[in-house]
Amino acid sequence: MGQAVRRGWRRCCPQCGAGPLFNGYLTVRDQCSVCGEVLSHQRADDGPAYATILIVGHVMAPLFLWSFFRWQPDPLVMSTIFGVGTVALSLYLLPRLKGVFVAIQWAKRMHGFGHANPAE
Repeated sequence: MGQAVRRGWRRCCPQCGAGPLFNGYLTVRDQCSVCGEVLSHQRADDGPAYATILIVGHVMAPLFLWSFFRWQPDPLVMSTIFGVGTVALSLYLLPRLKGVFVAIQWAKRMHGFGHANPAE
């Protein structure tokens, strides 16, 4: 599972680690272009978004409070800097966390609804 999670964090196929996991920013490929592993049944739903909000909130809120009490900058400067920082960190983490969620599902053979696996 650890190797699959590391591959998911890198946004690569959880089986081979060579093929890209996503078509675009967050759309999971139907099939790995390198090894042919079927990925169309992996559904992360809202899990990566919740995890992203949790992590970004726990990182940015203490930094916001610490910098406000340390330097007491203008509120417009604070909101601009931390607004951009929050969006940038969210955009960085979201596809990586989705890759992790898909990799965990793949490693534990947790398939989405409507998937019939003839091997089971």
